[in-house]
Amino acid sequence: MKKVTFADVRSLHDYELARDELRPKILATKALRRVAVGDHLTVLFENHDTVLYQIQEMLRAERITHPDAIHHEIDTYNELVGDKDELRATLLIEYSDPAERDARLRDLVGIEKHVRLEVDGAGSCAAEFDMRQIDEERVSSVHYVRFPLGAKLAAAVRRGVPIEIVIDHPKMKARGRSTAQQTAALAADLSD
Repeated sequence: MKKVTFADVRSLHDYELARDELRPKILATKALRRVAVGDHLTVLFENHDTVLYQIQEMLRAERITHPDAIHHEIDTYNELVGDKDELRATLLIEYSDPAERDARLRDLVGIEKHVRLEVDGAGSCAAEFDMRQIDEERVSSVHYVRFPLGAKLAAAVRRGVPIEIVIDHPKMKARGRSTAQQTAALAADLSD
């Protein structure tokens, strides 16, 4: 997958002028990469465009203009862009009630050992979590995960084989399967 470069980033002025036009496009891009896993988890697969949008929004919100600071944001967010034969994603644990969310985030300690991606008929791979986000008492509601597919699984996804995200934590069992459109978007990402 193509990483974001400094040349991809628009100036604050240029981004502000284009933002209203870009926003609906990126929301559509994200929708094609958002897989619901049960009722309370979402996996948003990231790519060059979703990450570039996040960078632009961060620069806009923080009014960042210095080249060194922009490079720092690019380096940070590029960790979400997959390398060859892998997918990277943001895993969101979503509960609207704050008390329920707090309890469930405590219940789900150890979730990093219980998430995998399955490719129909081709096999599976365990999610690799960003261990900087792991806590022994309470999980974060947002996790950055890597799915190292390898050549065989990546080739299957490129051929249009659907993926399924499986959670098998003792306190949560859930599955989420990609639609044909989502699978096609992930196949395109893997072909970049």
